[in-house]
Amino acid sequence: MAGLFVALTTVALQVAAAAPIAPAPSAPVASTPPLPAAGAANPPRAGRVITLDQAIRSAEAQQPALRRAGVAVEVAEARADLARAPLLPQATASTGYTRQTGNSYARPGVAAVQQKAATFDTYGTFAFGLNVTQTLYDFGQASGRWRAAKAGVDVQRENEASARLQALLAVRATYFAARAQRSLVGVALDALANQDRHLAQIQAFVEVGTRPEIDLAQARTDRANAELARITAENGYEIAKAQLSQAMGSTDPAPFEVADEQAPPVEGEDGLTDGLMARAMGGRPELRALARQEQAQELTLGAAKGGYGPTLAASTGATLGGTDLTALAPNWNAAVTLSWPVFQGLSTMAQVREASATLRDVKLQREALLLSIRLDLEQARLAVRAAKATIRAGGDVLTNARERLRLAEGRYEAGVGNVIELGDAQTAHTSAAAQVVKAEYDLASARAQLAAAIGQR
Repeated sequence: MAGLFVALTTVALQVAAAAPIAPAPSAPVASTPPLPAAGAANPPRAGRVITLDQAIRSAEAQQPALRRAGVAVEVAEARADLARAPLLPQATASTGYTRQTGNSYARPGVAAVQQKAATFDTYGTFAFGLNVTQTLYDFGQASGRWRAAKAGVDVQRENEASARLQALLAVRATYFAARAQRSLVGVALDALANQDRHLAQIQAFVEVGTRPEIDLAQARTDRANAELARITAENGYEIAKAQLSQAMGSTDPAPFEVADEQAPPVEGEDGLTDGLMARAMGGRPELRALARQEQAQELTLGAAKGGYGPTLAASTGATLGGTDLTALAPNWNAAVTLSWPVFQGLSTMAQVREASATLRDVKLQREALLLSIRLDLEQARLAVRAAKATIRAGGDVLTNARERLRLAEGRYEAGVGNVIELGDAQTAHTSAAAQVVKAEYDLASARAQLAAAIGQR
């Protein structure tokens, strides 16, 4: 009967290992009680029941990774506003007061002035000014950087959508892992109930002398192993719920149970990869993000090339100055300037090369992503197909194992079987039930992966 403990533990570890620990809100309390898992006797449990839809809504509201993605959009918007600043007029106001001496002295090239004896008398001078400048044309440097920054905002929005897909995938994976662990608890309890019944039966046979005492010792060992399997399964369920809480972004300490839900089929899951790929092309936010990133980099490249040309700017200013605040002298000026960076140490050429290489890198990223998406779709599609076949085969195995256990119990009761045969039959039945649970989880997990691969929420 040690095999019973090993079977349940192995399946529990497989389910737990397949579920990622990932970041979602405290879900509302459902009013329906938990349903029994298929093929297993789940114990009645108190507390709120969380559905998959509630877990998803919780992740969308509270998952820190999603909130961080939203903050990244705000940062990109602020950077776009900053990139627009050079396109707008720049106004600077100034005021000042200067206290200085007024001694004159001879300077080369300046008409001689009558020098007076130097004194340390000081004079106060007031100055007020307003200067406005506006870039008129710079070969698209400032405007290109601004439009590139605006495209960067769209990139961050698509990244936010991608983060949401990943968060929802984590919720679905951990939810169905918790559901599988709960079903394994039912399998363990069913096995424990059978062992209690076998122990009582064998003890009665030993007391009347129709069975040897070694059978009773074996039955007690089997019952202890079944109890260990139950403890392991329940602990695995609690760990799975903790992982689900993390994926939901929930810190609510109140206990909860997961509802018995099946993963709905994904449209086209039995079709060919090409059909799924067509859906992924329009559904994956990562592809849209790279398209926007490519657009932004093209604009950045154009802005860098604008550095080869001159910049035309206009400025105007007004000043008031004098030694007496009541009698300030006004002045005004206006200017148009054309500046052309003739040589800047080849920096413009280097910026153009960098932007061009970055653009090529973005295009290669898209090609690599398309290959990765196709692989994800193929793997998920095949995993769905394999899980469906495994469930069908597992059902047959469970039916035969149940019949084998019934026959072994009858043979033992009739005195023609032995306790080893009975224990092996019980182990086979428990293992078959656990494998059905794992196959159902594999199907749910594969469907979640397939939905994420095509960009379906």
